Amino acid sequence: MGRLEVRMLAALVLGAGLAALQAPVVTEAQDGPIRLGMLAPLTGPFAQVGKDMVNGAELYLDEIGRVATGRTLELIVEDSEGNPSTALNKARKLVEQDKVHVLTGGLLANVGYALQPYIDGQKIPATYPVIAADDITQRKPAKWIVRTGWTTSQPMHPFAEWVIKHTKYRKVATIGMDYAFGYETVGGFQHVFEEQGGRIVQKIWTPLNTNDFAPFLAQIKRDADAVLALFVGRLAVQFMKQYEESGLKGRLPLLGGGTTTDESALPAMGDEAIGTLTALHYSEGLDTPQNRKFAKAFEARAGKIPSYYSEACYTGARWIVEAIKALQGRVEDRDTFLAALRRVSIKDAARGPMTIDAWGNPIQNIYIRRVDKVGGRLQNVVIATVPAVSQFGKYPPEEYLKLPLYTRDYPPCKHC
Repeated sequence: MGRLEVRMLAALVLGAGLAALQAPVVTEAQDGPIRLGMLAPLTGPFAQVGKDMVNGAELYLDEIGRVATGRTLELIVEDSEGNPSTALNKARKLVEQDKVHVLTGGLLANVGYALQPYIDGQKIPATYPVIAADDITQRKPAKWIVRTGWTTSQPMHPFAEWVIKHTKYRKVATIGMDYAFGYETVGGFQHVFEEQGGRIVQKIWTPLNTNDFAPFLAQIKRDADAVLALFVGRLAVQFMKQYEESGLKGRLPLLGGGTTTDESALPAMGDEAIGTLTALHYSEGLDTPQNRKFAKAFEARAGKIPSYYSEACYTGARWIVEAIKALQGRVEDRDTFLAALRRVSIKDAARGPMTIDAWGNPIQNIYIRRVDKVGGRLQNVVIATVPAVSQFGKYPPEEYLKLPLYTRDYPPCKHC
């Protein structure tokens, strides 16, 4: 090759290099589909709950034609089986293979805690419409998770106060699922109940695979004033049935965390559930125009009444879409997308008004509910509304966060 040819080749290479430097960086097209990755337990003991979750999200997406800001919304659902390791594997698939723009869903508290390090490590915007594990938005707040649901203890603080003010129950025995969701439910109730003069006189924990509650029910102290129970799905139905069969229902009134009589389980219960008092941020019986519209649409779609899980994922899908609208669809910028998710507020959700606090958790109404028979079917009738409840209850956040997380042994059972 001659000197002239070498110079010409060098010039061509240099020109190509300069052109490459000046060319715009190619990024993912911002007019393609926006992919929403959803985890839900579609098999196993919590399958009905998972179906409610998916039906709720799909109902909202169908209502808006699965389009936002001119971009198609693609929902990719993976079965978490209610298992932390399975959920983590499915989350990896959604993020790394399907390239979702946002991750949502999940059910159990242990799944939520397992997913948090991965979500924060991947820096993928995520929402938790159902997972209520307290510390996700408290002492160890997740940077990349915005919770559109609740913290486990959030309804229990005002519920304990309501029980002190409106009942004569002062000695309460508790029975609940032996994992974080159970601990934080009982702990939140105990914290306020004992602070205001009540006593927790017993704590009984049951394994997640319990099929027979008789051995546990036999342990309940008969001199208590009431029993606080926390169960989910099939376990709630089985517990309620055996509670009556044991003769306890007529002797010890039943209180509960909201999932114990949730509408995912309530239709499978009989009159044994009547009179049970619970607290949660949603009830199918909530008599507002927004909830009546949602409940009617959900029942038409799913052939059953909506549960808290279906409302959670319906509103959760809306929350994501509101953030997408605020960004005019530019979800590829993850930091900006996360910031938009934290800025959303909804005044007319089926559950009532919602805003997000500085830790990424909703401030919202909590409803005290009693199971009654209405129109021939069981319903969580709202008997009291506590407005704008924070995850910290009435405690200053800086003081509350100095306390330990509610666990199996905290608060300690001083009166057991």
